[in-house]
Amino acid sequence: MSDLTKLTIAEALDGLKKKEFSAVELTQAYIKEMENKRRLNAYVLETPEIALAQARVSDEKYANGTNGALEGIPLGIKDLFCTKDIRTTACSHILDGFEPQYESTVTSKLLNAGASVLGKLNMDEFAMGGSNETSYYGPVVNPWSKDKDLVAGGSSGGSAAAVAAGMCAGATGTDTGGSIRQPSAFCGVTGIKPTYGRCSRYGIIAFASSLDQAGPIAKDVRDCALLLKTMSGYDAKDSTSAKAEVPDFEKFLGQDIKGLRIGVPAEYRPEGLNEEIAAYWDKGIEILKARGAEIVNISLPHTKYALATYYIVAPAEASSNLARYDGLRFGLRVPGEHLDNMYINSRTEGFGKEVKRRIMIGTYVLSAGYYDAYYLKAQKVRRLIRQDFLNAFEKCDVILTPTAPTAAFPIGDKSMAENPINMWLNDVFTVSVNLAGLPAMSLPIGLSKEGLPLGLQLIGKAFDEATIFKAADALEADVKFMEKK
Repeated sequence: MSDLTKLTIAEALDGLKKKEFSAVELTQAYIKEMENKRRLNAYVLETPEIALAQARVSDEKYANGTNGALEGIPLGIKDLFCTKDIRTTACSHILDGFEPQYESTVTSKLLNAGASVLGKLNMDEFAMGGSNETSYYGPVVNPWSKDKDLVAGGSSGGSAAAVAAGMCAGATGTDTGGSIRQPSAFCGVTGIKPTYGRCSRYGIIAFASSLDQAGPIAKDVRDCALLLKTMSGYDAKDSTSAKAEVPDFEKFLGQDIKGLRIGVPAEYRPEGLNEEIAAYWDKGIEILKARGAEIVNISLPHTKYALATYYIVAPAEASSNLARYDGLRFGLRVPGEHLDNMYINSRTEGFGKEVKRRIMIGTYVLSAGYYDAYYLKAQKVRRLIRQDFLNAFEKCDVILTPTAPTAAFPIGDKSMAENPINMWLNDVFTVSVNLAGLPAMSLPIGLSKEGLPLGLQLIGKAFDEATIFKAADALEADVKFMEKK
């Protein structure tokens, strides 16, 4: 039974259609893995009864031929997605006991396609963090940990760890500055942040509205293609949702990449770049070159300003979005002598240290006298970063870079805990993609000398996830990471 959890989504769908096993059996296998691996702290809420009830319905649909595109596939849902009548807290104390009365558009699409929900996955509080250590429910342990417990990455650490550990067939994630790609790299799985507007943000608890985007984390490129196709599409309930046609991403897998122009940005190879990461980046370049792709040297000159720009824009939007959590309408309420006291007490006790830090930074840059100096200037630099990518894509079709500057580090790493800027630097290769609203995928390229996964990132043109899938499939096929695990 446990072997079923090693199947990819594509293989599981094939087995279900051929009646080699039932949806109930598949779900039970994942539930067993969830129980066996609770030490990893990947789930903050398990919903086995709901998943089994959904699996029984799936078996009926297979029997009468009305099965959906993801019928019977057990998924984990990041705790940022509102799930009707299932607790949703964004892993924050301030949303204790909150059960939404509606379903997010992305999870609705997955449920309508026949997927089942195994539970809610751990994450950094309000998606603010790069290691899954800011969660109210404690850190996720990376399944690749050996002597020391390592971080799973953030904010979608629970999603990446659960997929890597066989605790769900695939998972939803969100990416504001690298929160799908970086944990995917740390846990040796594949994750894609689609173009901003490709997936509806309706029902996803907001962190930074102009940057947040939902996407899938899965075992391989094909599974990401299957999940993203279902998750995507225009939604009238989201004013930032794009009226763009959703291609069948799976059709682009296995296509010839001869003549495909691969951009390699000079700015992503700074002095002091980790030698192993640089060597694997070169290996990725050589693999694509051997397939007939053309390697093009490009420049993204404003990359050096991306991190500073992000940490002005994102906290500014966060301070605005998080103003609604006041103890009055939902979640945690800590009584006070008067209304202002109640607000202060609820927010003081409800928010964690990193969330408070970002609210304070955001409120500062939006305040009178600083708005022009910081926020407006950051938005101008953001436009320049986007223009860099537009200029680069005149010379290339897709860009290849490392995903993260290091492999997974130990939980409680002092250099990270004592200096939050060190943690923020983990996003150095990913944040510019969010500022430009572009799609990007991380996939595993190999193992470090310590035996930990390292990832490469493919960045595409807006709404051209298809080319990313084409290049990623070729890279994955030649790397054969799954065979080396």
